[in-house]
Amino acid sequence: MKTLILFISLIFPLYLVAQKTVKKADALVSPKVKNLEITVGGIDADISGYNNQSIQYAIDAVAKTGGTVILNPGNFDIIAPVRMKSNVKLIGSGKESILKRGVGVQTKYIVDADYGELKLTVENSDGFEIGMKAQVTDDVNSGCWNVSTAYITDIVDNIIYIDEGLIRDYRSDKNGLISNASSVIEVIGAENVSISNLTTDGNRSENYFADGCNSAGILILKSKKVTVDNVHVKDFYGEGISWQITENVTIRNSEVSGSGNTGLHPGTGSPFSIIENNEIHHNDRDGLFICWRVYQSRVEGNKLHNNGRFGICTGHKDTDVIFESNHIFENKSDGVNLRGERESNAPHRNTFLKNIIENNGTDGGGYGFSVNSQAHDLLLKGNIFKNSEKTQKAAIYIYKNGLEPKLENNQFDEHELGKLVFEKK
Repeated sequence: MKTLILFISLIFPLYLVAQKTVKKADALVSPKVKNLEITVGGIDADISGYNNQSIQYAIDAVAKTGGTVILNPGNFDIIAPVRMKSNVKLIGSGKESILKRGVGVQTKYIVDADYGELKLTVENSDGFEIGMKAQVTDDVNSGCWNVSTAYITDIVDNIIYIDEGLIRDYRSDKNGLISNASSVIEVIGAENVSISNLTTDGNRSENYFADGCNSAGILILKSKKVTVDNVHVKDFYGEGISWQITENVTIRNSEVSGSGNTGLHPGTGSPFSIIENNEIHHNDRDGLFICWRVYQSRVEGNKLHNNGRFGICTGHKDTDVIFESNHIFENKSDGVNLRGERESNAPHRNTFLKNIIENNGTDGGGYGFSVNSQAHDLLLKGNIFKNSEKTQKAAIYIYKNGLEPKLENNQFDEHELGKLVFEKK
């Protein structure tokens, strides 16, 4: 009897596996299609050009079936964003594959640009080209979802035509501007996309500021299952990498530096983000600005340093995020900042584990870690707060609006105000 039971226990799992096996015919209902691979750049490449048009031809060619676009070493001139498509991989040849933005152009529009309009009457259309992506603003509507972006479809004298209607009423007497400020690479409405092994150069000194929700060195919008791996995003006059309204975006093994805004900006509902093994440094604002509704995500093994404000900033409904083994150092303000939110919108259930938070507050008055939010179940465990340069006024600072986190096995250097300090109420 025991032998029979043993035999059944061994055979039955194999039987279940066999029942689940799905037989598949070869090219019976669906055609068998090989994923294409196209090289770009140089006389030996499939497409010889070194510009965004050449890269775009290759992406569009493989988009129907999915495939890979390989960039050879060289400088690629970018006058409009490279637009990724679903099921396409863009792979460079390392640091030698450089996508560099061209010179920026900007002018005023001299007639109000109204909601839904597909053209702008401008002061001077010189420098604009058909195919460029344009950004439209005024002093009232100059940030995030108040900014219009569209591609230029025609230029007749001083009238610029665009492919999508304006999303606001813009006034010419309120410093109304149109520029070609736009991304180097963009992923919009796509899935299963990979960008790797290349450099994007924003050519910051010759460009105009690009809004962060609509443009970035790499912009990912309304997309899912996107990976950026081993990419250097440098000197973009705006945000380094921005991903908005996304699922399952992974940024790994990359460097973001010299951005005119934040280095990394996930937000507007971007759950399941993975940010790992990156170096984010010398950006004008935060190294990592976690915006709205970035939940169930992971930030691990990153170096965030020498940024113009916080190393990491998080807040609005950014819950259930694990921050582990990051080195956050020499940022001008706080190493980590939990910004002010009402209790219902606070970043609850976040965990900071085994991070090194070191010598932040280089501009004076900063803290290692600050809490200005009623965040419940905030855990700081096994972190090391170093302060050899005496720049961090307190290791952990709790504002009047903040709740005290749970602390376990953290190590603290001496800080002027102390290791755990509460703002006087």
